[in-house]
Amino acid sequence: MTGEIEAILIAGPTASGKSKLAAELAERLGGVVVNADSLQVYDGLKILTARPSAADLERVPHRLYGHVDPGSDYSAGAYLRDVAPLLAELRSSRRLPVFCGGTGLYFKALTGLLDPMPEIPQAVRDRLRRRLAEEGAEALHAELLRRDPPTAERLAPRDGQRIARALEILEAGSVPLSALQAGRGRPLVDRGRARMLVLAPDRAELRQRIAERFDRMVAGGALDEVKAFEARFGSVPGTAGRAIGLAELSAFLKGSLNYERARELAITRTRQYAKRQETWFRHQLGDEWRRMTAGADFFLPTRPST
Repeated sequence: MTGEIEAILIAGPTASGKSKLAAELAERLGGVVVNADSLQVYDGLKILTARPSAADLERVPHRLYGHVDPGSDYSAGAYLRDVAPLLAELRSSRRLPVFCGGTGLYFKALTGLLDPMPEIPQAVRDRLRRRLAEEGAEALHAELLRRDPPTAERLAPRDGQRIARALEILEAGSVPLSALQAGRGRPLVDRGRARMLVLAPDRAELRQRIAERFDRMVAGGALDEVKAFEARFGSVPGTAGRAIGLAELSAFLKGSLNYERARELAITRTRQYAKRQETWFRHQLGDEWRRMTAGADFFLPTRPST
């Protein structure tokens, strides 16, 4: 693709180098890095969710990081509602948005490949969360398998939050989540005027990066961050509470795990998460996404026009 573009989208598994590349491109093109990661939106877990470094924040503006209360629900629909006015602001000032993250649904929503989601009444949400606590994720997964097999087959039986979310959508809109992924959403980013990249580093290299990054997180204050997070927010349900390393380091601090075991569990979970992300990107993002290693040359687009 040549010519002027209106956005750059950078997807990839955790620890693949997305943030570094996004900051480099935003700096060179006079752009702004915009978060597209469902964990980095939450306040209180800057280190564990690998939000951009202080050096990156000084280099270029970053938006939609750490702005959501960890106790609240946050969906792709809520993300779009936050992005829409931001995009209008950036376009009016001729700043190129460089979207960066590991949440594929955010990218699909941005480009109109995710249908509008129904509003979930609080009573429906509360009822499903109660059932999740009382019956367990696997029981709700069995129900979802009966009511929306395609969605259930994509979700792990113990992924309680996503299972509950799928059932909420069913009950709120009487339409399964799988039927809401036909690409009838309103795009905020025109795919024909965007440069879209998926970082795909070597698997062995990525595994090593994940281990090294975890050690840097701990050296950089992750244990203190866990203490402060739990003191401020307590036990948080939902997406924020699933941040990898939170449960493991909390267990170490409370004495139920030794540090070596906590480290091993956190690194293993991160590697498993990266593998799921890679699989999702491979099957869900189309041919217009350019797959490249983190160190590959990148042909820079021209600046967006007025």
